[in-house]
Amino acid sequence: MYKYILRRLLLFIPMLLAVSLIVYFLAFLAPGDPLTGENIDPNVPAEVYEQRAEELGLNEPFHVQYLSWVGSVAQGNLGDSINYNGRTVEGLIMSRIVNTLYLSIFALFITIIVALPIGIYSARKPYSVADYGATTFAFVGLATPNFFAGLLLIYFFGFQLGWFPTQGSVSTIGATGLEYFFDRIHHLVLPGLTLGLASTAIYMRYMRSEMLDIQGSDFVRTAKAKGMGPKSVLYKHTLRNALIPIITLLGFEFGTLLSGAVITEAVFNYPGLGTLFLESIVNRDYPVIMGINLILSVAILVGNLLADIFYAVVDPRIRYD
Repeated sequence: MYKYILRRLLLFIPMLLAVSLIVYFLAFLAPGDPLTGENIDPNVPAEVYEQRAEELGLNEPFHVQYLSWVGSVAQGNLGDSINYNGRTVEGLIMSRIVNTLYLSIFALFITIIVALPIGIYSARKPYSVADYGATTFAFVGLATPNFFAGLLLIYFFGFQLGWFPTQGSVSTIGATGLEYFFDRIHHLVLPGLTLGLASTAIYMRYMRSEMLDIQGSDFVRTAKAKGMGPKSVLYKHTLRNALIPIITLLGFEFGTLLSGAVITEAVFNYPGLGTLFLESIVNRDYPVIMGINLILSVAILVGNLLADIFYAVVDPRIRYD
C-alpha cells in the first residue's frame, strides 16, 4: 500500500505540470491582458502601461512566462496578484478557501444524509410510489444545471418566503460562538443545496442499484435461508457491501465539489475561491488563475488517491502491490 501511495504521489508531478501547461496556454491565447479592457484609465499615457507590462513579463514569449511561473511555484511562491495590488496569490487564496471548504463539506453532508437513506428505502421498496418519486427527483436533479437550481432556490426561499439569505457568508460582523455558527449555517443552506443537488441524485441511484444487485446475491440468499432476520440481512450483509463503491466515490466527490463550487458561488455571490476565480478570469489576473487552478487540480488528484485507498480499506480483497 505504501509503495502504491508513493508511486501515485510521484505521478502527481507530471500530471500537475500537464494541467498547468494547458491552462497557462489557454490563458496566453485569450485576447487582452490585465492592463487592458474596461478598467483602463484613458488619462494614463500608453507608455506607462507598456512599462508595467514589461515589468510583469507580459511581453515575453509563452515558454518564458510559463517556465518563470513553474520556477516560482517550485520555490513555494505562487506570485503576486496583478489586479489586487500588493497582495500575494497565497494570501488571496487563504482568505477565500475556508469559505469554499465550508460550502463543500456542507454540500457533501447534505448528499450523504439525504441520498443514502432514500436510496436504501427505494431498494427495499422497489417500484413503489416512493421509489418512483425518488427516481423522478434523481432525474430532475441530474438534468437541472446548478445555476438554474440556484436561481429557483433564491426566488422561492429567498425572495418569496424570506427564509434564507441569498448572498454572502455571514450577516453579523464580529459574531462569535453559537451565533456565528448558526449564522454561517443559515447562509450555507441555499448554496449547499444547489451544489449538492446533482451529487445527491447520483448517489441515490448508485445506492439503489447496488442494494438491488446485492439483494440477489448468493450470500444474501444463504443468510435468509439460515433464518437471519430481514434487518440483520439488510445492515450486516446488503448495506455493508453496497457501501463499498459509495465510499470509493466519496473520495472523488470532494475534489469535484471544490471545482463545482465556481458556478454556485457566483450565483449566490458567496465569497469563496469560485468568485475569486471568476473575477480573476474577467480581469486576466494570470497568477491568481494559475494558483487556484493548481489548488483545484491537487484537490482532485488527492480525492482520486483517497478513493483508491478507501476502496482497499473497506474491501480486504483489494491489494495494491
